[in-house]
Amino acid sequence: MAKPVVAQKAPYGIDVESGEDYWWCACGKSETQPFCDGSHKGTDFRPQQYTAKEAATIWFCGCKSTGDVPICDGSHNKL
Repeated sequence: MAKPVVAQKAPYGIDVESGEDYWWCACGKSETQPFCDGSHKGTDFRPQQYTAKEAATIWFCGCKSTGDVPICDGSHNKL
């Protein structure tokens, strides 16, 4: 399988709203990081849905290497 593009070597802190769905970009090519804009079309990558349980700041992975998709797990520190 192809490797995703590293969008940035740090997470994106996003304020989410309770009950809202967010579609995290898994390919790294989206122009609307950290969210999907459809740039994965024609690849094996698919966006990952995140549904906010509460209003909070969520740290979405920017390096696309997290083991806790779509949340940052610090994997960018090993790049």
